[in-house]
Amino acid sequence: MSGRGPVPGPTPGPARVAASGPGPADGPASGTAAGQMPLAEARAASVRAIQAGQPAVALDLIGRILQARPDDAQALANLGVLFRRQGRADLARIAQRRAVEADPGSRIARGNLANALADIGETEEALALRRALLDEQPGDPALTAMIGKCLRSLRRFDEGIDWLRQGVDRFPDDAEMRIQLALTLLAAGRYAEGFRLWSARWETGELAPRPMPVPAWDGATSLDGKRLLVVPEQGFGDTIAFARMLPRARALGAREVTLLVKPPLARALSRVEGADRVVTEEPPAGDYDTWCYLMDLCAPQFEADPAAPPPTRIHVPQDSRDRARALARPAADRMRVGLVWAGSVTYRGDRFRSFPHSAYWPLLDLPGTRFYSLYQGPRVAEFEADGTAALIHDVARTERDFADNAAMMQELDLVVTTCTVTAHLAGSLGVPTWILLHWDSFWMWGATGDRSPWYPSARLFRQDRPRDWDGVIARVRDGIAAETARRGRAG
Repeated sequence: MSGRGPVPGPTPGPARVAASGPGPADGPASGTAAGQMPLAEARAASVRAIQAGQPAVALDLIGRILQARPDDAQALANLGVLFRRQGRADLARIAQRRAVEADPGSRIARGNLANALADIGETEEALALRRALLDEQPGDPALTAMIGKCLRSLRRFDEGIDWLRQGVDRFPDDAEMRIQLALTLLAAGRYAEGFRLWSARWETGELAPRPMPVPAWDGATSLDGKRLLVVPEQGFGDTIAFARMLPRARALGAREVTLLVKPPLARALSRVEGADRVVTEEPPAGDYDTWCYLMDLCAPQFEADPAAPPPTRIHVPQDSRDRARALARPAADRMRVGLVWAGSVTYRGDRFRSFPHSAYWPLLDLPGTRFYSLYQGPRVAEFEADGTAALIHDVARTERDFADNAAMMQELDLVVTTCTVTAHLAGSLGVPTWILLHWDSFWMWGATGDRSPWYPSARLFRQDRPRDWDGVIARVRDGIAAETARRGRAG
């Protein structure tokens, strides 16, 4: 399994649709189904279509404008916005660069170009554009926050922290500024400070707070004698990663701790340390005195101890073990490797942390190996359609939950995965795990190095250049070949 819900992450900057008012000497655009349409009307209609989530309509209208006026800066800027919303990053950059060429003075086009460049790792140019825009309009909090985000992406953490602290002082009510400061502190390993600012995630409008019938714990008042309900807020991976914080609630005096999880995690977390019970349905209000989000326990944990706690304890039931052993037994004499290439498509940064299953093809002819797919999700259809499933055994297809997934991992010699729930599950089990990271990866993995204090059994493979998965896979291939030879399974 590899589904993971959206998490607050590096916000690449708000895309801005160019104004839809008339341009110079507006004339008719190419005909539409309804007949001839003036350019001004076509512009306005394209903006409405983008805002209404009608990409095909918007693309048709913008295309008609550009047929008549190939250098129409507004249309090009809006085309770039449309491409970016569709996840077509290279086309977004091309369209925005043409928009800037057509109208070098346009703040909208230059801001959108900065966003498109930051998306694909051309961060130095994005930073320069944003600084120039801020020089022209110093009171822009969004630009200030995005400059801080660029500095974090460039791993200039101290500079980013100083910059964003000044931004918070200047714009104390700006939630995005505080989120960017929190993320930069976390990336720098300053966990207590970062998690204290993490509450700003509920103020940006990207996450909807959970309606609850009793007051939330504020993270500071005593829990002595209280019954605490801890609820998830994000994806499966985040629940596994941060369930290790549950013992802190007991240390703060909670009399009883109940953890609410989604059903696929129930068996795997049924014996998690720090929880008296694990439930899959929200208990009645009378069954607890107060509640908090799982990640609200992070700040008090790191204020008490700056080191990352040991990984979450995973329970693997016997029936899951029996199933996994039967699946792995036919390749007992081979190096058995589990593969995951993608995470949840609902996560806004997924297109950069995930890659096509075909990227793993260079591994498949390694002597003495057998590969297994641990992936579940919509991309499995492509995996099956092109025949790759004949070479990578799809054991995830029949899994019932994460307990089955965990049991399979324990039967393998190695798990190779992108940064998704699989990384956290394998890392928590303590099995050998290689995590493949894109250039602007999750703060938990730090900036450099191939090890993480969060998961001692994991080895990190980082992109040397933005979007260069081929280089990462080449290093993985070399590593598997060496490990297979060491174990004497190459023949």
